[in-house]
Amino acid sequence: MHALIQTVAFRGIDTIPVNVQVHIANGLPAIAVVGLADKAVAESRERVRAALSSIGLALPPKRIAVNLAPADVLKEGAHFDLPIALGLLVAMGVVPQDAVADRVVLGELALDGSIQAVSGILPAAIAAAAAGQHLICPAACGAEAAWAAGIDIIAAADLVSLLNHLKGVQILTPPQAKYRSAMPHYPDMKDLKGQDTARRVLEIAAAGGHNLLMVGPPGAGKSMLAARLAGLLPALSAAEALQVTMLHSVAGRLVDGGLIQARPFREPHHSASMAALVGGGPRARPGEISLAHNGVLFLDELAEFARPVLDSLRQPLETGQIVVARANHNVTYPARFQLVAAMNPCRCGYLGDPSRACGSAPACGRKYAARVSGPMIDRFDLIIEVPEVTPATLFSPAASETTAVIARRVEAARAYAGLRPQQAADCANARLQPDQLAEVMICDDDATLLLQTAIEQSRLSARAYHKVQRVARSIADLKAEATISRATIAEALAYRAMPLLA
Repeated sequence: MHALIQTVAFRGIDTIPVNVQVHIANGLPAIAVVGLADKAVAESRERVRAALSSIGLALPPKRIAVNLAPADVLKEGAHFDLPIALGLLVAMGVVPQDAVADRVVLGELALDGSIQAVSGILPAAIAAAAAGQHLICPAACGAEAAWAAGIDIIAAADLVSLLNHLKGVQILTPPQAKYRSAMPHYPDMKDLKGQDTARRVLEIAAAGGHNLLMVGPPGAGKSMLAARLAGLLPALSAAEALQVTMLHSVAGRLVDGGLIQARPFREPHHSASMAALVGGGPRARPGEISLAHNGVLFLDELAEFARPVLDSLRQPLETGQIVVARANHNVTYPARFQLVAAMNPCRCGYLGDPSRACGSAPACGRKYAARVSGPMIDRFDLIIEVPEVTPATLFSPAASETTAVIARRVEAARAYAGLRPQQAADCANARLQPDQLAEVMICDDDATLLLQTAIEQSRLSARAYHKVQRVARSIADLKAEATISRATIAEALAYRAMPLLA
C-alpha cells in the first residue's frame, strides 16, 4: 500500500516542494520517518498516532515507512504532521488518492485530532497557486492563505471535518481573505514641543526614505521623533503588503492571519544579538531588519549596541537584502528598511552643557562616538543634533501641525518624484542609483559650485556625496521644484554635520 502527499519545506520566504511518500508493508509494527527530518518532524509519529486514535482509527500492525523527498533537503517544523497523517489515511484506503492528488498540505496535529496553525502558510499558498495546485491548511490559517488568488483552499479545524469534506459528507466554507484586525495607532506629531529642525528633518526623511541619526542629551525627544516617522510614510502598496505579510508569516508572527497594512516599526533593544538583528538561529528565522522590511528600524542608544552587531547592518543597508549563511542553511531575506538611530553625545549624555558635563569632556565624547564605526556613520543620509528642550518650550502650547498634515506633504513629494521618467513610482530617493541621480540632479550653477566646494573642504566620501544629492532631491521634491537651488544644497549639507561628536 502506497500513498503520495505534496507539501513544502521553507528556505526563507521561498518554498521547496516536498513529496511525503507513505508505504505500508508486512513486518514488525513500526513507523520510520526518513528524509533528513529534524526532531519536530520525527516526533510527528506520536502526534499522528494519537490524533488518528482520537477519531477512532488505528494504524495497521505493519511496518510503515514515511519518506520525505528529496531526501537531501532538511525538513523542519511541525507542518509535516497533516501531510503524514493524510498519507497514512490514503495508504489505509480511508481517503482516495484523487481527493488530495493536486493539493499542497500543511498543518500541525494536536493529540485530540484538531489541526493547529503553522507558520509560512502564505508563501506556501502562493507557491501552490504558481504551480497550479490547491491547498489544505488549518482553519486558523485560512484567511492568510486566501490572499493567494486562484486556488481552492480547504481550511479544516480538525481531522474529522477534513475527512468528511474529502468524502463529500460535509462541505467546509472556503476562507475569506481579511486584513489585520487592528491597525496600529501611531503617535501624533502634534504632541511634540519645540525641535523645529528635527521635525523638518523627519519630514525630509519620510519624503525620501532616508536613514536618520539623531544625537542629543537624554530627554530631548529623540525617541518620540522616531516613533512618529512610520505615521508619516505612505501606505504600503499591495505588493509591499504581501511581502511584509509573507515575512511575518514565516517568522510565525501572524496572530490573526490578516494582511498587514501598516508599515512595520521595529525597535530592538541594544542588547540584541547579531542573530536577532540580521536573522539566524537553529532554523535561520528572519531577524529584526527583515521584519522591518518596507518599514522603519529604530535603534535607540546606538552606541550601546555591540560594534560587530552594528557593522553587520552595513551590507543590507546597501543591497536591501541579507544572506543568512550558516552550516546547515543559506537563506536570503529581503531587508529594505529605513534606519533611524538615536544616541547621546557621550556616556553621561550632557557633552556641550558646561553645568552638567563630566570632568573628562570633551575626550569622553570622542571615545563614546568611536563605539560606532566610521563606515556605519557614513550609511546615514541625515545626521542632526537634537538639543535639550527648554523649560519655556515645555510650558508653551504644542505644535499645531499634526501627523496627517505632514503625511500629505510627504505623499505629495513622493508623487512628484514618481512623475520623473528616470525614477519608478515606488522608488524612494534614498534608493536612487548614481546613474539615476545624474539624470534627476538638475542644479543651477551656484548650487553646483557650493556642492563642489563642500566636497573638497569636508572631504566627503563618494557615498556621502551621493547621499547629499539624494537629500537635496528630496528637499526639492517637497517644494515641487525640478531644479535644485543653492539653498537646497546648503540645507542638505547642514544635515551631514555632527557638532556634538566633532
